[in-house]
Amino acid sequence: MQHRNPQKQLIELEHQVAILTRLSEVSTVLNSTIRLQPLLASIMNIAAEITNAEAASVLLLEHKSNTLRFAATTTEGGSGASLIGQEVPLDNSIAGTVLRERKVLVVNDVRQDPRHYRKIDDSNAFQTRSVLGVPLTSRNRVIGVLEAINRRKLPWTAEDVHYLSILAAQAAVAIDGAQLVNRLRKANKELAKLDQLKNDFIAVASHELRTPLGVILGYASFLQEGDNPEVNDLASKVVGSALQLRRIIEDLTNLRYLQTDETDLVRQTLLLDELVYELLADVRGLADAKGHRLDVQIVPGIRISVDRGWMGMAISNLLMNAIRFTPDGGAITIKGEINNRREAALSVQDNGIGLEPDQLERIFEKFYQVEDPMTRHHGGLGVGLSIAQGLVQAHGGRIWADSPGLNHGTTFTITLPLAP
Repeated sequence: MQHRNPQKQLIELEHQVAILTRLSEVSTVLNSTIRLQPLLASIMNIAAEITNAEAASVLLLEHKSNTLRFAATTTEGGSGASLIGQEVPLDNSIAGTVLRERKVLVVNDVRQDPRHYRKIDDSNAFQTRSVLGVPLTSRNRVIGVLEAINRRKLPWTAEDVHYLSILAAQAAVAIDGAQLVNRLRKANKELAKLDQLKNDFIAVASHELRTPLGVILGYASFLQEGDNPEVNDLASKVVGSALQLRRIIEDLTNLRYLQTDETDLVRQTLLLDELVYELLADVRGLADAKGHRLDVQIVPGIRISVDRGWMGMAISNLLMNAIRFTPDGGAITIKGEINNRREAALSVQDNGIGLEPDQLERIFEKFYQVEDPMTRHHGGLGVGLSIAQGLVQAHGGRIWADSPGLNHGTTFTITLPLAP
C-alpha cells in the first residue's frame, strides 16, 4: 500500500482551502458592481488565478446576430485590446463547441485539436497552447463561454474543471444581470429621447397653432359686434369653437408639468385668498358666459408657501374643470380655511354632472375622460386634474374628490402646508 507524503498532502489541502476561500469571496466581488466591464475583469482574473493559467477570456453570445465574440481578456498589451469584439465561429471553434453543446471542454494541446480557431492567434500575435472552456449559463440559457488559457503546468485537472465551473455558474448570473441593466439603461435613454421629441413637438405645434388661432378669434370677435344677427350668431359659434381649441392647446402646453418635481419649485409666501381672487379674475368671464354663480368663502389671512405660477395652474385647473362640467346657470362655491391647525384647505364645489364612486380616483389618471369619448359633450384632453395632482403633491400637499353621485355635483379639495 502506497502512502502519500504528508507534507505534500498538507500543501494540496492548503491550496484547496485557498481556492475555496477565493471562490467564497466571488459572490461579494461579483455583486459589488453592475457595470459589465469591471465585472468581466474580476471574473477573468479569478479564473486565471484558480486554474493556474496564464490568461483567461470571456466570450459572450449576441442573440440578435447569433454570433460569439470576445468581450474581455486578461491578455496584456495591444493584442488583448485588439481581441475585444472579434468573432469566433460557432461551428468550428473550441468556444463555439462549448456553447453549442453546453459542456466543459478540456484541451491540453490545441495543436492536436482541429477545432482550435487559429485565426485569432495569427491576427493578435498570441500563442494558445491549451484551453479549458466552460459554458456560462443563466436562467437555463447559455450566454457565453469562460476560458482559461495556457495552464502553467499541464494537464488540466479535475479540480480546475470543478472550480472553473463553480466560478462560471456565479459569473453567468452576474453577467446576465449586468447585461439586463445595460439594456434597461439603453431603453431608458431611448425613452428619454422620445419624451424630449414629444415635448419639442408639442411646444412647436402649440406655438404654431396660437398665431392663426389668434387671428381667427380676432376676426370672429369683430364680426360678433356687427348689426347682422345671422352673422353675429355664426361668429359666436366660431368664437366658441376657437376657445375650445385654445383650451386644448393649453392642455398640450401644460403636459410637461405632469413630471413636476419639488426641486423645481420657487416658493414664496402668499395669502390664499389673494391668490384665489387673482385666479378668479381670469376665469370669471367664462363662468359669466355660462351663467354660473360664483360664491367665494375664504378665510382671510391664511399664509401658504408655494410657487405662485405652478400652484396657480393647479387651482385654475380645478376652477376650469368646475366651469366645464357644470350646466349653464349652475353654482360653484370656493371655500378656504385652516384644517386641523396644520394645513390650509381649499375646496371647489359645483352642482354639475357629478361622479360615480369608482371614478373618484380614476379622474386623476392622465387622459382619463369621465364621459364616453365617442359621445362626450365636454372638451379637453383629460390632463388638467393630473397636472393639478402632480403640482399639489410636489408642494407636499394632498388633493382628492368627493361626490354624492351622478348629477349631484363634485367637490375637489386641496390641502397645503401653512407657511412658517
